[in-house]
Amino acid sequence: MFPYDPQMCAAVARPPQNIPEVMAAMEAIDALTGEADGLKWFNWLYMEVTKAVGRRVTGGGFHDLAWLAELDVQFARLYFAALGGWIGGQPTPSCWRALFERRNLTPIARIQFALAGINAHINHDLALAINATCEATGTAPDHGNTQYQDYCAVNGTLDGLVNLAKQRLMVRLLGDALPVINNLEDTIASWNVAAAREAAWVNAEVLWSLRGMPRLWTRYCGTLDGITSVAGKTLLVPVPL
Repeated sequence: MFPYDPQMCAAVARPPQNIPEVMAAMEAIDALTGEADGLKWFNWLYMEVTKAVGRRVTGGGFHDLAWLAELDVQFARLYFAALGGWIGGQPTPSCWRALFERRNLTPIARIQFALAGINAHINHDLALAINATCEATGTAPDHGNTQYQDYCAVNGTLDGLVNLAKQRLMVRLLGDALPVINNLEDTIASWNVAAAREAAWVNAEVLWSLRGMPRLWTRYCGTLDGITSVAGKTLLVPVPL
């Protein structure tokens, strides 16, 4: 825990209703967090992603702009809910706890925190956000429909930002250099946004089909959380001195 956590909890207490409100909450988190807080580096990357997607949505070129904007909002709500819940002592998905509980471990690199957050958000949250978006917009997560095409159209933008983060954040939490020989590049080299987002869409289709079976729906979500948590803990193994 950090002394500013209560302020951060207040910043995410109200679920955002639109992309500007999503950005306002992220900017508040960015202003509050110090460089010694691993959350800062995931939030920074997510903020850059949201800006880029917002520009794409505003610029047009998609089939269903309203659907994409709604997905942005529903997606961010899950991050804010996990953060606020953890600070407030509420049950939190284990994939998010893997990041929150290690926020101050200085041997971990900034890129590790950024990717561990992306891991939790895409591999666990995104399928839930797609379902919530479809419910809100009267659509369904059908593979190959116009919403799916729009969803895939932003993959290149996201890949570019993750690659930029891999360059800028390849230092320890406090900014000091990593050892010349380490296995970190091997750990993060396999991360592929497009593949992770494709898997999330498939998981969204599965969850959509399980809506009438709440027990199985809950178990499936729990399995997603467990698998994603293992990956997050792997991403957050400290780099040896």
